[in-house]
Amino acid sequence: MRHIFIINPAAGKKDQTARIYDMADRLRRNHGLECQCLLTDRPGGATEMSRRLAESGEPLRIYACGGDGTVHEVANGLAGFPNAAMTCVPAGTGNDFLKNFGPDMAKFTDAENLWDGDEFPLDLIDCNGRYCLTIACNGIDAQVAESVHQLGSSPLLSGRGSYLVSVAVNFLFRGIGHHWTVFLDDERLEGDFALISMCNGRYYGGGSTPIPWARMDDGKLHTILINSVSRPTFARLFRAYSAGKADQMPRLARISDARVVRIQSPDQDIVTCLDGECFRSRAVTMSLADKRLNFFGPKGCDPNATAR
Repeated sequence: MRHIFIINPAAGKKDQTARIYDMADRLRRNHGLECQCLLTDRPGGATEMSRRLAESGEPLRIYACGGDGTVHEVANGLAGFPNAAMTCVPAGTGNDFLKNFGPDMAKFTDAENLWDGDEFPLDLIDCNGRYCLTIACNGIDAQVAESVHQLGSSPLLSGRGSYLVSVAVNFLFRGIGHHWTVFLDDERLEGDFALISMCNGRYYGGGSTPIPWARMDDGKLHTILINSVSRPTFARLFRAYSAGKADQMPRLARISDARVVRIQSPDQDIVTCLDGECFRSRAVTMSLADKRLNFFGPKGCDPNATAR
């Protein structure tokens, strides 16, 4: 079996390429593993690289070395391949995906804890043909994520700090609501929405947990819809939403277990964010993917360790 480290040298505040090369060298020396390090050089490069490796058909363990964006890209390359599994060595600013593993999150920083770890399948969200591991969001939260990319290079801000500053910028200077037609399976809704997010995992935005009971391997997805509200109401709602308590405000929020969610916008782009990666369109379709992702982590780890 080959162990491939796909490294994003641009992730995080500091290039960790040398540390990861040393990590791979230790696995060679200590365990006789066949290890290789590959560097990404452009957006989407990790997807192309991991898919090309998986198409060889040989047994692979791939280590996504970067932030949530790198994990997202590698997952999109490996989804549905039975011969390949992936894990994550965190080197980004937020690393929200690994928060789902609770106390075991710290173990992912060293491949010594990973190379012979347990392997298990994870569900994926299919959003317009792209795969998402954690949360597919549309609306104000996706707009915030777009802005985070512009703020993320600041040495003065952490992942959570960039997120909170971006919330303030969007709150003060951009519109909160969008007029959309929404389908929850066959139910049609039309109105003004602040956000619509489908959750497989529990964390995004540096630690917000809109659906804290979401589980990443149970074949179920949960969608939260927040109605458009005034700025003062949004300011009050944000803390509760971030803490996973929006279900306690039924006049403002709705949670659905619809299998297919469609969003249509008549005259403006919908900003969509998948695991921190953003795109724009006029129509969004989200559903449980027909492919799963083989993932491995420290022995005994649980992707639902923080679910309640």
